[in-house]
Amino acid sequence: MNEPGKIRAILEAARTIAVVGCSTNPYRASNSVSQYLIESGYEVIPVNPNCAEVLGRRCYPSLLDIPRDTTIDIVDVFRNSASVAALVEPSMARNARFFWMQEGVIDPESARRLEAAGLGVAMDLCIMKERARQIR
Repeated sequence: MNEPGKIRAILEAARTIAVVGCSTNPYRASNSVSQYLIESGYEVIPVNPNCAEVLGRRCYPSLLDIPRDTTIDIVDVFRNSASVAALVEPSMARNARFFWMQEGVIDPESARRLEAAGLGVAMDLCIMKERARQIR
């Protein structure tokens, strides 16, 4: 978990990032980070049951509602720590490669379950800051 080499590798290899908790509010971190990821060349899929569209992209109510033929490289979580456990099974069901918990999102038990299932995990880190720091 939070291994710099693995984080850099997934950030370089990833193409598609499902952003759980993505907001339409431009002042929310989930919105500005998603915009940064789009500008950095990633395909961002917003996930929020309260939105139909975010940043000009269709928004899905849950990870399981994203079309099955869409590969999810990273699940990026902008939800509170108590919401993480409910995202473990859907992330595994979608064969995500990596599970990213943003700054302030901490759930060691879920991280253990995800790693045991073969997913890489970052916890309590900002994907935007890590990408800017590790990929120049």
